[in-house]
Amino acid sequence: MATTKWILDPVHSELGFRIKHLMITNLSGSFNSFQVEATTTDDDFSTGAIAVTVDMSSINTNNQQRDAHLRNSDFFEVDKHPELKFTSSKIVKEDDDTFVLHGELTLKGISNPVKLDVEYNGITKDPWGSERAGFSVSGKIKRSDWGVSFNGPLETGGMILGEEVKILAEIQLVKEAVAAAV
Repeated sequence: MATTKWILDPVHSELGFRIKHLMITNLSGSFNSFQVEATTTDDDFSTGAIAVTVDMSSINTNNQQRDAHLRNSDFFEVDKHPELKFTSSKIVKEDDDTFVLHGELTLKGISNPVKLDVEYNGITKDPWGSERAGFSVSGKIKRSDWGVSFNGPLETGGMILGEEVKILAEIQLVKEAVAAAV
């Protein structure tokens, strides 16, 4: 068995989120700068170890004023906590194309366990001879679990922002190296 290292193709990957706004629509955003590294036994992703690092200053909701607010102490305190980190603890293979990714998410210096659903989209060779693997990732977290609790009441009841944040990602990894087992 060989150890395989995979790295993110940032041009063909995206990391986004959705949160309820005014209790009637979802507000979407993304992070423009993040890294993903995976190590597997051969090409078996159920054996994987996954590490994700997100540059929190790269948040993008298509509104510069809102993005600046999200970076300040009401939300992410990017000056004190510039990165979000995720480290896998186990991967459970449900079937050939479905995995549950368990790990620890650290945001604002607070770490909590999370569970993400992963759809494995397969491996292919690109026109330049590199092997690539594709994944669709989704999950939900409660933002207050990481100390992100800024909000305000609405006259009609409810709050400006929902508690639940949906995580959505399309990840393309490139096989970087294979090391033979010793």
